[in-house]
Amino acid sequence: MRLIIRGKKKENINKFFQWIIYMIGYTIVLIITSFIFDSMYIDKEKFLIYAFIINLIIYLLNKTIKPILFRLTIPITGITLGLFYPFLNLFILKITDWLLQEHFELCNFWITLIIAIFLSIMNLLMEGMILKPIIRRIKKEGETIE
Repeated sequence: MRLIIRGKKKENINKFFQWIIYMIGYTIVLIITSFIFDSMYIDKEKFLIYAFIINLIIYLLNKTIKPILFRLTIPITGITLGLFYPFLNLFILKITDWLLQEHFELCNFWITLIIAIFLSIMNLLMEGMILKPIIRRIKKEGETIE
């Protein structure tokens, strides 16, 4: 027996599932890079709490500000063949750094750019390898119901 969810509830479950996947991906990237690079600092006193807060802020900024920034910078991104796109993530990281003050610090521009590139790669992997195939499968199963 299958549980099929249609309509608004299905969309809410999909968005919640996407949020969980992105939180896991951002957490992995930030924890790994905080251990690799000394110029990235996450408050060690409450490491997991601040890592979650950082992830939440990055996710919210990616869903609100980043689409606007992307539309404004389409010419630059097009001219550079997409190489400017990680700079949008860098900008999001710097806003997060500014919001959390001493609990999250990014001291080196180049290391921040590397972290932004890692986040871009993580976004591509999450979209292409995890989220889109799962959403396609859910839609396919919903269409085959008699």
